[in-house]
Amino acid sequence: MTDWTPHTARAKDWFEDLRNRICAEFEAIEREAGSQAAFEYVPWQREEEGNDNPGGGVRGVMKGKVFEKVGVNVSTVHGTFAPEFARTIHGAEENPAFTATGISLVAHMANPHVPAVHMNTRFLTTAKAWFGGGADLNPPLPRAEDTEEFHAALRAACAAHNPTYYERFSKWADDYFFIPHRGVHRGVGGIFYDHLECSAQDGEEGGEAAAWERHFAFTRDVGSAFLDVFPRIVRRRMDEPFTEADRQAQLEWRGRYAEFNLVYDRGTLFGLKTGGNIDAILMSLPPQAVWR
Repeated sequence: MTDWTPHTARAKDWFEDLRNRICAEFEAIEREAGSQAAFEYVPWQREEEGNDNPGGGVRGVMKGKVFEKVGVNVSTVHGTFAPEFARTIHGAEENPAFTATGISLVAHMANPHVPAVHMNTRFLTTAKAWFGGGADLNPPLPRAEDTEEFHAALRAACAAHNPTYYERFSKWADDYFFIPHRGVHRGVGGIFYDHLECSAQDGEEGGEAAAWERHFAFTRDVGSAFLDVFPRIVRRRMDEPFTEADRQAQLEWRGRYAEFNLVYDRGTLFGLKTGGNIDAILMSLPPQAVWR
């Protein structure tokens, strides 16, 4: 069996570097708006009985003039799934040991014309090893220009690696980010992918290592595409005037966002089931929301 430890370390380093660049860009936007808001970073350590190296992470949160609340978390954890939960995880049916490293970002914006956004990429190992992640745009007041630009960036990232990726992963996002009890989508989509396994394709030289490099390169491009496109959208909209009706629409939309994350989101469930930091897991929830 392949020892994925060096690969997990490389993925962790990338996720931390991406976090640093994203946070620097978001703080730069705050400066442009005349705000001195900055990220506050809180490290946390996971605990698991009988585990001397359970891992942990760093939760980063900023509350500013443009970003009403944005969280950017990076974690790297090692442990054993509980038996019932292991049966729901890819490759963990027979051996519940796992490692997971990833970055997760959710931004709730002060101006209702600036879309909220979610981005996550991750590398997990059980008896199998795979990448997953994606990004999706969540505007309370959708604008076609923003939606098209966001999708175009992700489409280009996908096209550089596989001509089928964008069609497959954008549909996956549409199916996944859907609120069944409301009968509506959470936002205007993006891409979502999972179980990009590190197993060689027929005729591929290099075996698992080559497959890992291929999927890691794609995951890096997804993160880079997000960092390229979302700040442009923020700068385009952050100074637009808005009404109290716009703000109320935003708060009601945030209620639906919270419903999805608490009821259906896999990442929330994974964090809670593996002893993650509660504040980091629930940083995706908006600072204010209403239900009518």
